[in-house]
Amino acid sequence: MSCKDVDVYYGKFRAVTGVNLEFGRNEITALIGPSGCGKSTLLRSLNRMNDLVDGARVDGDVLFMGEDIYRKGVDPIEVRRRIGMVFQKPNPFPKSIYDNIAYGPRVTGMKVDSMDDLVEEALTKAVLWDEVKDKLKQSAFGLSGGQQQRLCIARTIAVKPDVILMDEPCSALDPIATMRIEDLMQELRQDYTIVIVTHNMQQAARVADRTAFFTALADKGTGDRTGVLVEFGRTTQIFEDPRDQRTEDYISGRFG
Repeated sequence: MSCKDVDVYYGKFRAVTGVNLEFGRNEITALIGPSGCGKSTLLRSLNRMNDLVDGARVDGDVLFMGEDIYRKGVDPIEVRRRIGMVFQKPNPFPKSIYDNIAYGPRVTGMKVDSMDDLVEEALTKAVLWDEVKDKLKQSAFGLSGGQQQRLCIARTIAVKPDVILMDEPCSALDPIATMRIEDLMQELRQDYTIVIVTHNMQQAARVADRTAFFTALADKGTGDRTGVLVEFGRTTQIFEDPRDQRTEDYISGRFG
């Protein structure tokens, strides 16, 4: 995937401007920066989730497999199947564990030889199968927070995406559950491209191959804050040898 000169607007307000990024296949890319710098806004633009917000629009090109996902005639539902999203707070459906995983394939009309096998495969990839295999018909709300988040990852995997977007997937979890999700990300990168928004710089340093640092510039007239991409590179370079003083100031804790 890539972004070329991407601006994201909510009505007249420009939330993010001038973003150029390349997301490598089977890599984890972390988006970091202070609150209000447009990280989540950009992330949601990568699978047209912002289409659901009144007045939102994207200028520039968001390319997936060389095709602009905002081109006229592109089906946003298919975009979201190929580019899945895991949210900040676990959001299992009010259904059984089994039906949470089967829901996506059913509503998208996926051809499945065996739904049981697909459910097992998705839960296994999310490192959850051994914990839930004997209670698949029980409510997903009975799972712990960390298990619910892995269930949501399994639900995303079930529809066979190519890319998984994660919007602060560990912010509502305890350290042990966070560690399991981070370990899971490292396993999933063998099969998927992952883009993660995180406020946890240590997390970005642990899991990401590449890191993009964003900050926000305030309009002198209105005070509106527009997110800009400051620096993008290998994670080790961003944290050990940043090229921009603003990156250095942020990762050293001088602001943010």
